[in-house]
Amino acid sequence: MQASLFFTKPPSKWTPHHRSLTHNLSTSPFSILPIRSQTIIAAVSATSPQLLRHQHSLSPEKVELFKSLESWAASNVLPLLKPVDQCWQPQHFLPDPTLPTLDFNDQVKALRARTAELPDEYFVVLIGDMITEEALPTYETMINTLDGVRDETGASQSPWAMWTRAWTAEENRHGDLLKTYLYLSGRVDMLMIERTIQYLIKAGMDPGTENNPYLGFVYTSFQERATFVSHGNTARLAKEGGDPILARICGTIASDEKRHENAYIRIVEKLLQVDPTGGMLAIADMMRKKITMPAHLMYDGQDPHLFENFSAVAQRLGVYTADDYADILEFLIERWGLEKVEGLTGEGRDAQDFVCGLPPRIRKLQERADERAKKMKPQSVKFSWMFNKELRLR
Repeated sequence: MQASLFFTKPPSKWTPHHRSLTHNLSTSPFSILPIRSQTIIAAVSATSPQLLRHQHSLSPEKVELFKSLESWAASNVLPLLKPVDQCWQPQHFLPDPTLPTLDFNDQVKALRARTAELPDEYFVVLIGDMITEEALPTYETMINTLDGVRDETGASQSPWAMWTRAWTAEENRHGDLLKTYLYLSGRVDMLMIERTIQYLIKAGMDPGTENNPYLGFVYTSFQERATFVSHGNTARLAKEGGDPILARICGTIASDEKRHENAYIRIVEKLLQVDPTGGMLAIADMMRKKITMPAHLMYDGQDPHLFENFSAVAQRLGVYTADDYADILEFLIERWGLEKVEGLTGEGRDAQDFVCGLPPRIRKLQERADERAKKMKPQSVKFSWMFNKELRLR
């Protein structure tokens, strides 16, 4: 997952402020937005530079709500998982190591021939996607910070915990497959990639979900949709570049992300049914914070702006753009029927108006940003993942 973002520093000191819908409650300086668009979203959703870091914002009554939904989750969320024996595995797409050496080598040579004509910029995006997938331990940890749905024992039979473990197991195949394919291609510096993965897992992430599953499931709904879009676009580019197997790999991963997206969307949809105002406020809260990219702390030991630079390449190749961000928001507004949600309090209606009015505001400001960008000089940067080759950002 994989998107183009703007890098800013957080304020040096966090201080509380009134928690209303007229303030920016961001807890992270990054979001799933193309570089120029980070400023755009900040302009339409925030005014206050004073940010408050909340923890455990879910009330005891809402914790009980999630416990009451366990049977619903068992019937409506768990069925979206696949039995292990029906899942694809990385080996389905890779050279067969059980073959005689010469035959195995021929399969590796064929893989290298297919990837030989793919541009370096494509590999930067594919590597960024793979590194994001490889930081999976961080994501499971994050979900298990959410009150009311965390895995309390490590092997809990709660449907929420069962979903998280199985989701992690399915996602684990993504990074394994992409990393091995990149290794066999011979096109990339695996040492620098491996260091980046270690740095990223060590750094963790802060998506601003406050240990609150309302916020957490809004976040995962948006984030999984963004991942689906990104992997779908890398599949398209691989096919156009002459590697049908890599295209099938990326497309297969995108299909997984779509299925996982459907699960999280169902959960938020259910929350809007049983607690319309709570669900609507959670969506507005995360939109004001902006959706934090899981890999926003990406670092290779050399480039302090690595994630920003990777994101710029993704934007330029059309793998993930500002239009995609607005498209995802519009999709979720329609999918959840946010414009038609009833039974809201006054605060809930304010949140509804904000969220439903956000996409056209983003697009309008993006058009202005695009015009300004056309007047900017081209910019390039070296990527350690590509043996310090200098690649164009814009």
